[in-house]
Amino acid sequence: MFRELLDHPEVDEVLVLRGHDRPRELRLGFMAYHGGGLEEMTEVVAQHAAEHSDASYYGVHQPRGMERHIPSIEVSPDASERLRMFLDHVHAVVTIHGYGRQGYYSTLLLGGQHRDFARHIGGHLRRHLPAYRIIDDVDEIPKELRGLHPRNPVNLPPAAGVQIELPPRVRGTTPMFWDWEGPALPPHTQSLVNGLVEAARAWLRVPDAR
Repeated sequence: MFRELLDHPEVDEVLVLRGHDRPRELRLGFMAYHGGGLEEMTEVVAQHAAEHSDASYYGVHQPRGMERHIPSIEVSPDASERLRMFLDHVHAVVTIHGYGRQGYYSTLLLGGQHRDFARHIGGHLRRHLPAYRIIDDVDEIPKELRGLHPRNPVNLPPAAGVQIELPPRVRGTTPMFWDWEGPALPPHTQSLVNGLVEAARAWLRVPDAR
C-alpha cells in the first residue's frame, strides 16, 4: 500500500538530511508522511520546524484533492529507501499528524514512545499556545491516537520519538482564518512552529535528557 502511494506520479516523497557534522545522538528529525491533501498543513509545520531547528525532514505530500490514508504501521522503510535513510540518520523524531474529533478542537495530543521528550515538548508548546490544551500524559490520549505501536515510524529510531496530533484550528484550516492571505503562516500555526523549534533546540542542549 505505501509503495503504491509513493509510486503515484503526483505524490512527492521529500527527504532533507541535516546535522551531518553532529554525532547521531544529537540529530533530530521531523516527519509528515500524511501531508498535503490528506492532513493539510502538517507538512508545512514539520518542514518549518525542521528547517529552523537544523533538524532533518521526511514527508510524503499528496496533491490537493487526494486523501489516500495509509495506516502508520504500514509506512515502512522496507518500502522506501528515503524513509530508511532518514531513520538511519536521526536519533529521535517528531511526527506531525492532523486529526479532528468532537471535543478536541483545541487539543494537541503528544503520543509516541519517547515520553520524556513528549513532556519536554509539551512544556514549550504550553507557553506558545496558551489557548490550547496540550496533552502529554499518554493515558489521557485516545488509544488509537497514542502512536505506541512498535511498527509506527515514530518509534523506529534508536530513541523513538513523539507523535503530535494537531486539530484543524492550530493548522490554520478552520473558518477562523478564512481571510488570512499570508504570506506568513496563520498566527496560531506560527506559534506552534515557534514552540516546536524552541523545544528541539533546548532538547539538544540537555544531554542527560536524551
